[in-house]
Amino acid sequence: MVGVAAHATEGNGLAIYPDGLENFLSGALPPPGVHFLVYGGVASYDKIRDNSGNEIPIPGFKATATVVAPRAVWVTGTQLLGGQLAFHAVAPLLNVKVDLPFGTFKNSGLGDMTFGAALGYHASPSLHYVAAVDVFAPTGKYDATDPASLGKNYWAVQPVFSVSQIDPAGLNADMKLMYDINMKNKDTDIKSGQALHADYAVGWGFGGSWVAGLAGHFFLQTTNDTAGASTGKARAFGLGPSVRFFDGKGLILTAKLQKEFSVRNRPEGTQFFVKATLPF
Repeated sequence: MVGVAAHATEGNGLAIYPDGLENFLSGALPPPGVHFLVYGGVASYDKIRDNSGNEIPIPGFKATATVVAPRAVWVTGTQLLGGQLAFHAVAPLLNVKVDLPFGTFKNSGLGDMTFGAALGYHASPSLHYVAAVDVFAPTGKYDATDPASLGKNYWAVQPVFSVSQIDPAGLNADMKLMYDINMKNKDTDIKSGQALHADYAVGWGFGGSWVAGLAGHFFLQTTNDTAGASTGKARAFGLGPSVRFFDGKGLILTAKLQKEFSVRNRPEGTQFFVKATLPF
């Protein structure tokens, strides 16, 4: 979404992965079996920052993306390199609206799907971690002239390392660290730069169903876009309140609200995400 020229990471400075989507329990693989999760939320942007962090004045600019993303996780009974072998797939359903001085653009439908394989480790009853590789497929509707395109129109490979410290009556800390390796967009002949980014959460368990604390994300583009598509590398940081609820029967809900700051070469905004792990 948001087709604005001269910004890092082709099209809008935003990565193929929605920054801040994950929260508590990002590094804890569930027991063997098939598990279902649903992510949902809204990401809204009303400013665009240049390479110095100054706002680029665009009258009436606003971009909003609403997402509902079902995720299926299959944790096999197979052990590989000491870890549990697992596979997952995510199918994001998007509603995107972009307001620009020359018009309003809207699209709804399937975005870019994610497929991945992972190994999960349980170092102790409280410490867990996951090593994975995700692949993003260009399944979302794309038009180089449409600022509200649902997809990026390129493949991407993303190595992932996630870790979770879990304590019902103490410190809870999670981080999902990712590195984006983007392929070329054949319609524009541009290859978006690589990026290091992470979702994180730190909170305190209150001895029962609730954990509360802070969560957010950071994004640091590490290589330039090709074909002279950008004036610099994108970056952003986000932070805000986060909570987790567990009903004791398998239902886990997390929610986070994060505000971005120290943004360069991309839109700046606010994101609200929820995640539900569904028992069955």
